[in-house]
Formats: sequence, C-alpha cells, structure tokens
Amino acid sequence: MADFLIIGGGLIGLLTARTLSVSGAKVILVERSQLGQESSWAGGGILSPLYPWKYPSAVNELATWSQARYHQLIEELEQATGIDAEWTQSGLLILDDDQREAALAWAPTYTADVQPVDANTIQRLEPALPAVHESGLWMPKVAQIRNPLLIQALREDLRSRGVHIAENTEVTHLLSKKGRIQGVQTEYSEVMADQVIVACGAWSATLLKELGQEIPVMPVRGQMILFRMQPGQLQHIVLWQGHYVIPRRDGRVLVGSTMEDVGFDKTVTEEARDNLAQVACEMVPALANVPMERHWAGLRPGSPSGVPFIGAHPKIDGLFINAGHFRNGVVMAPASAQLLADIVQNQPTMVEAGPFSLDDCSTAA
Repeated sequence: MADFLIIGGGLIGLLTARTLSVSGAKVILVERSQLGQESSWAGGGILSPLYPWKYPSAVNELATWSQARYHQLIEELEQATGIDAEWTQSGLLILDDDQREAALAWAPTYTADVQPVDANTIQRLEPALPAVHESGLWMPKVAQIRNPLLIQALREDLRSRGVHIAENTEVTHLLSKKGRIQGVQTEYSEVMADQVIVACGAWSATLLKELGQEIPVMPVRGQMILFRMQPGQLQHIVLWQGHYVIPRRDGRVLVGSTMEDVGFDKTVTEEARDNLAQVACEMVPALANVPMERHWAGLRPGSPSGVPFIGAHPKIDGLFINAGHFRNGVVMAPASAQLLADIVQNQPTMVEAGPFSLDDCSTAA
C-alpha cells in the first residue's frame, strides 16, 4: 500500500508527488485524463501573478518562495530527464500607468524589483510596441516557463523515482471509515493508501462534497490564442489592461486571456478569439502581419480571493487538499507542494499555513 495517493496530474499534483517522493515516501498518482492537460497545459507560464499587488499576502508568499527556486528546479529536471522547460528571465513590462503607486508601495515587502519607466524607456526595452504609452512599470526579474515541457519533464522524473502514475483513471469516490481515509474508488478498482491528497483543480470541490466538505473552488474558463513571429521580434512579457503577450524562444507569442463563468465547458468561441486578436494587435502591431496558429481554452480552479486551499480535511483523518490556485497555479506550484508536504509529514512549514486552511470553509449538513 502506498504512503500517499494523489488525485490529479496537473502541476500541483505532479510537484506534490515529486516533493513527497524526494523525502522517501511511496507515492501513487491518479489522473482522470492525461497528465497536465487541463489548466496546467492551457496557461501561459508567467512566473509571477499579474499585478501581484492586487493579491492577498498569502498568494505573494507562495509566489515569492517559488520564484526563488524555479530556476534550480528546471535545471534539476533537465539534468535528470534531458527535457528543458525553457526557464527564461524575459522580464515583465506593465503598460498600465495607473498601477505605479500601488506597485511601488507593494515592492519593498517582497524585495521585488519594480522600476517606473517613461515612454523612451518603454520604446528602448520593447521596440515592437506602439509609441503611445507615456509610462509604465518594468519588472526585469520576472521569468517564464513552457508549461507542456515542464509537464513532460516531471512525468519522466517521477517515473525514474518510482512513482506509480495511472492516467485515464477517474476517481469516482473517496473511501473512508470511522473518520479515516482508506483510499479511493476508481472506475476500475479500489486503490488503498495511508493518506490521500486531492489536487484535481476545478474538479476538487465535486470530489470532496460527498464527504460533507464544501469548498468554493469552481471552473473559470480562459481562452488564449497563439501567433508565430520570428524569434526576437518580441523580447519581453507585456501586460496591459489585464491582457498579456508572452514571447517564446522559438518566436511563438501567446496572448491571453478571458475569464468566463461557464461551468465545465472548454468550448472556444469566435468572439473571444476575435477580441483577443484585436487586443493583441493593439499591443503589438506586428502581430497583424503574422499567422495565428492556435486557439484553445482551459479551466482554472477559481477560488474567491485567489488563495488556494492547502491542508488537512477538517473531518477525515489522512485526507488533504491542494487546490484552488485560480490564475497562479504555475507560479505557486513549487511552494504549494512544499507546504503540503510539510503539513502531511508534520514538519515546520516554510510559510504560515493558517491562511490556506480548510477550517473556515462551511461544511455540508
């Protein structure tokens, strides 16, 4: 029997499995479809919250912890698997001129490098932008990764560590007895484990509800589009009025994203595609002259304030949750994995665990 069974094979589940495996635990990971093909695959891979000063301190603490360790993580995975997830310190250029005061007040708390810039500096940093922005903010230390490559690297790393991975295996029930978790029922069989971790993103609330635990995690659809430029035409991540463009090393440029409350519906829409394309071309006019390669949607695990739920189930011993990361699952993933590993192994936590507790959630009758 495994020490831990993790439900969910996105970045949160994969990194939680890796962190526990490194500590010597025997881990099973069960995924309803393919590893990382939901929110983890669909996102842009920016290693920073968008406008981080708008988020609670709990989000910033997890993000800051992860940011300091992401490059080393990517290097370790590349050395172990030969897969480069393309950690790139491309910097983040924010063109909203109304964010300066809040950003500069926030920066000292997290020793963040946030620099006010004028029109000339914006043009020098990113010549591909139109000369219409009089001021902005420059965060040179912000990096990015390519989510699909990180997922591939984690898959190979976990297999080499002996983690058993079951894809295309949906968990239908959580098995408990006398207030203690026993394991899970999948569509194929029962799988027993000493401890179970629910890390299945937007699907986590549905699974936990049968045990009388209501958590406010819901799917929020995000649509994105992809252009193909020449490498180097756009050099930095650019953020403006809630939309972003992300240049990859190979010249591809991601543009996102929408925020839609449509349940578990990943259908893409022409309206969203056209709106994203229009905004993208306003931000980077050269995109009007290059092909759009792809349009897709993913389901973020939305939570009320963006703070994830990380910790023990308040009624069922041995059951834990790591979900509800909303728009910042990628940047918070390493810290979220470490925090949960600390909790389940009764170790001192690397950040204060209280803000992530399930204790404040209402329970079903």
